Amino acid sequence: MSAAEKFWISSIGRKILMAVTGVLLLLFIFGHMVGNLQIFIGAEALNRYAAFLQGLGELLWVIRFGLLVVFVVHIILSIQLTLENRSARPIKYRCEDTVQASLASRTMIWTGLLVLGFIILHILHFTMGVLQPEIFHEMHTKEPPDVYSIVVMGFQNIGFASFYILLMICLGFHVSHAIMSACETLGLNHSKYHPTVTKLSVILGWVIAVGYIVVPLSVLVGLVNLPAGGM
Repeated sequence: MSAAEKFWISSIGRKILMAVTGVLLLLFIFGHMVGNLQIFIGAEALNRYAAFLQGLGELLWVIRFGLLVVFVVHIILSIQLTLENRSARPIKYRCEDTVQASLASRTMIWTGLLVLGFIILHILHFTMGVLQPEIFHEMHTKEPPDVYSIVVMGFQNIGFASFYILLMICLGFHVSHAIMSACETLGLNHSKYHPTVTKLSVILGWVIAVGYIVVPLSVLVGLVNLPAGGM
């Protein structure tokens, strides 16, 4: 058996790999959030950011494929480790002590699946234009593509915006615990600094969630509108 195979089948190896893939996904989530927030600078800034990404050409698809692989590996590992933890304690305690386990830690598998739902929804709407095909195709006939208008018109739909906000709340719960868990797995969370790491994890998790939520909220309340002459 090769060293890679031994690493994969070991519980510690899979925890380390899940932590590393989680960090990579976190970097992507944070970078994407920063890009989205350019909507507050104006339509030109957001459209320029979108044009830059499209200008990467084949490299963009390499990045997308790499992120897909990282995400799939992360999901597989999380399911495997969750099932292993449950099988190690097949009979639940009569009186389960959940005081020490935060809501975020007890719902990781479910919030993770909801985050997966968000990614699918995001791709269907903003990348493939399945949810609003007429708007999507018309905005992409412009040069450069009017991504700003696609985003604004998408979030003007209160149902879509509300569902997006709900998923971002789930993202906040997931990331707030995931950061702390990754630090522990990678040996970066000494007992002396555990309270500080825990607080910073929660703060960063909700900074990311709010960074995403503020966009649809701003559209719904009218702080962000279509540019003059828009649809």
